[in-house]
Amino acid sequence: MHPNLTFVLGGAASGKSAFAEQLAVLSGKNRIYVATSQVFDDEMQSKICQHIKQRGTGWDTIEAPFDLAPALKDLGPSHVCLIDCATMWLTNHLLAEHDIARAQTAFLDACAACPAQIIVVSNEVGQGIVPENALSRRFREAQGRLNIAIAAQADLVVQVIAGLPRVLKGQMP
Repeated sequence: MHPNLTFVLGGAASGKSAFAEQLAVLSGKNRIYVATSQVFDDEMQSKICQHIKQRGTGWDTIEAPFDLAPALKDLGPSHVCLIDCATMWLTNHLLAEHDIARAQTAFLDACAACPAQIIVVSNEVGQGIVPENALSRRFREAQGRLNIAIAAQADLVVQVIAGLPRVLKGQMP
């Protein structure tokens, strides 16, 4: 049996997205990719293209940089939904000066109400140095709170370091 909510956490370029994609493929379910990034420059566009190439075919993509609930509302038990990533989603809200607590609650409520298998990817940002500016410190704190909340709700939490998964909570299917 697959966990209802899986949380895949790791540092930048740790292999977390590739691991999450593999979990989705192995589920054998209809794959939905919820993309949270917004393209503001060529570097981000290039990174998105790399992710699309890495994923390969067999995915339906939904772009949801802010409101994730509509992306999840029509999914059923025959779907696996990969949300990549919570970090970009949070960044979008932070830069738009939205109410992050309200957005986080709506996101977690949508995950709880969704009958599909959900895999959420996020960055671990709390193991580095204290950022020098207020916006970066605010982001780090908000990301930490979001990660704690997702992990608390998740059935399976996996940390990926150097491409190697380590289960922190639950059991791999």
